[in-house]
Amino acid sequence: MNIIQAAILGLVQGLAEFLPVSSSGHLILARSLMGIEAAAQTGTYIMLDVLLHAGTLLAIVIVFWKDWWDMVFHPIKNHTLVLLIVASLPALVANTLFGDMLETFFSGWFLGCSFLITAVFLMLAEALSAKKRPTADKPGLKHAIIMGVMQAIALLPGVSRSGSTLTGGLASRLDRKAAAKFAFMMSAPAILGSLIFEGKDAIEMGYLQELALVPTLVGVAVAAVSGYFAVRFMMRVVSKSSLYWFALYVAVLGFVVLLLQLAGSPLVPAFVIPAITPAG
Repeated sequence: MNIIQAAILGLVQGLAEFLPVSSSGHLILARSLMGIEAAAQTGTYIMLDVLLHAGTLLAIVIVFWKDWWDMVFHPIKNHTLVLLIVASLPALVANTLFGDMLETFFSGWFLGCSFLITAVFLMLAEALSAKKRPTADKPGLKHAIIMGVMQAIALLPGVSRSGSTLTGGLASRLDRKAAAKFAFMMSAPAILGSLIFEGKDAIEMGYLQELALVPTLVGVAVAAVSGYFAVRFMMRVVSKSSLYWFALYVAVLGFVVLLLQLAGSPLVPAFVIPAITPAG
């Protein structure tokens, strides 16, 4: 991987993490188009994914730094930290129980279907927002649980985490701006958990040392900067504009990917259901 490839992956991660279009799905596509998808299955590239996500974590910390400061130093008055922990539990349980299966079984072949699932979620979110008036302008326990379940569903490769959690927020009748903000902040515990657990494994297996320093730093920096602007952009878009345009984009992309997969195009991951090998 060279510096240009790292910068492209960082840009894709930064933008797609917060635009409701799936960062994991777009990273798979970007790697395929650059001819490095096969190499991306190695532990080294898995670690790169974690570090690129760390760049977007930095963006979230900077954009909402006042909120983080208040919740950390006033935990009794500000319940957001507790709600974020509650919202993270469904994905933690799902990843513990089904993480290996999700990685090996769904992988890139499920990509087109995942984009279509994201499109359905976004259309559902917009329809619910138009039909039901919000009853809360701040997240509560109900919102955290529902959005947490939707985040667990987004463990499917190619399903947008921000799109899924936003759908959960609007379905639970949370105000659009509050739902977007909480959905974005929910990414912080997930990314931090990946850094701790996958980072530990990567160091023990020597994957971290195999990453080229300069390209990795460039990718992380680009992810942080593009992620910052993506958050700012989406906070304005969610409040004033329709999500149907994002739904249309991922729906068209999903159909195109499916057609290319069925046609056996080398530009996208093969549409092949892998066999499940028994452990041991």
